[in-house]
Amino acid sequence: MHNRPFTPHFALRACMALALMVLGFDVAAQFSRRGASKEIAFQLGSAWYTGDLNPTNMFRGMSHLSQGAFYRHNLNSRFSLRGQYLRGMIEMWDADHPNAWQQERNLHFRNDLREYALLGELNYRDHVVGRPIQRLVPFLFAGIAVYTHDPEAQDRLGNWQPLQPLGTEGQGWFEEVENYLNWGVAVPYGIGIKGTLGEAMSLQLEWGARKVWTDYLDDVSTVFMNPSLLREARGQTAVEFADRAEERELAVGQSIAGLQRGDPGRPDRYGYFLVSLGFRVSKKATTCWEQ
Repeated sequence: MHNRPFTPHFALRACMALALMVLGFDVAAQFSRRGASKEIAFQLGSAWYTGDLNPTNMFRGMSHLSQGAFYRHNLNSRFSLRGQYLRGMIEMWDADHPNAWQQERNLHFRNDLREYALLGELNYRDHVVGRPIQRLVPFLFAGIAVYTHDPEAQDRLGNWQPLQPLGTEGQGWFEEVENYLNWGVAVPYGIGIKGTLGEAMSLQLEWGARKVWTDYLDDVSTVFMNPSLLREARGQTAVEFADRAEERELAVGQSIAGLQRGDPGRPDRYGYFLVSLGFRVSKKATTCWEQ
């Protein structure tokens, strides 16, 4: 099984945790409405990725502009709910990695990620939009998300081609190798710091990661397929994208079939570094209103 399944048990636990978080926020809000407000915000930043082409360093890779927006309901000065949309691009090339084995493998990809998330936020200290006291407040966030992705690679003419339909590791055409989906469920979590700008604006910086249940954000996970079988099933284009090595030392009579292409024990992960500028859309935070 080459996809990392989103198990029903984990799904149930994640949904229950989110439901308890929402319930807790609502109960807390009933006891204290101080700091309650509503915001819309716009986000800019960069996406990061770790996986088979970038095992450990989230700061390595091609930098693309990520953007998004969210609606945040501050239930009180400590708890918030956020509905969020993000779009970002991740990209990685073996040729740019210092590891000699990866340079020889010579694979690459880019992936356009789109995410729809419901998040809960917990502030370490009281935070009220428009109040200058304690301008910078650290916070934590977590939630549930649905994302779409579409890994691509560049052919010899410089054109980008989608990889999922090619079944480079046997997905969808080789026995017992299921095709991976172009969407999935993720669990976002992270940390940040937020503050106020004037009476109706907020600014925040955040880092977030996403737990996902696929090892194919980069279209690389297991072993090389037999080129003859791959050519018969998906054509010469699939063969060219599956093995990009310019030179490889093989014993006489040896085939690349079964040789390591990726590591199924190394899960893919992505996330974002973001700057957000928010605008309060509820009424002014007067003393009377806060009570």
